[in-house]
Amino acid sequence: MGFISEDLSTTASRALHSDWLARNCQPNHWRNVVPDPSKYCGPYKPPSILKQEGPTHKETGDNYGHDTIGMVVIHKMGRTAAGTSTNGIKFKIPGRVGDSPVPGAGAYAEDSAGAAAATGDGDILMRFLPSYQAVDYMRRGEDPTVACQKVISRIQKYFPNFFGAVICANVTGSYGAACSKLPTFTQFSFMVYNSLKNQPTEEKVDCI
Repeated sequence: MGFISEDLSTTASRALHSDWLARNCQPNHWRNVVPDPSKYCGPYKPPSILKQEGPTHKETGDNYGHDTIGMVVIHKMGRTAAGTSTNGIKFKIPGRVGDSPVPGAGAYAEDSAGAAAATGDGDILMRFLPSYQAVDYMRRGEDPTVACQKVISRIQKYFPNFFGAVICANVTGSYGAACSKLPTFTQFSFMVYNSLKNQPTEEKVDCI
């Protein structure tokens, strides 16, 4: 690819890692493994018999923040585009990809309908392909806001406390967003830019 092979670790990242190890690898994102990931460092292994079906890890309010940037673009000629960047969770399981690069999960666009982008718990979003589903709803004639709300509601049936949001726009330029309501996450803010107005505006939606 032309990139120089180099160590990307910094003094700050090494100090962060050392502190994490000193606190028995907390926080981490392992579930249903032994030894208990909330108390011990790995290596972890799956138990021979799972004693509970639900996840052992519980999110705290401080973990609901996010740095994912999703962007949906509708060109004046009707072309669509969507994409996401990701903050990436710290100390994630080696090899974890996340939802951002998965088509239909982090983002999806279709010139005949519109485009959508999602943010939140990537492991859950990958199971439902919310961006693809939202675009498919718009292809069938749903308003962008309704399409986003349907996607969130669909996920909530299986994961009522999941953290996530979706933004949608159709080929006519209409747009909308929806988010999953949590005790510390009741609204979702997003920016809208119209080239005719030449000024971005911040909008908010109440989570459902």
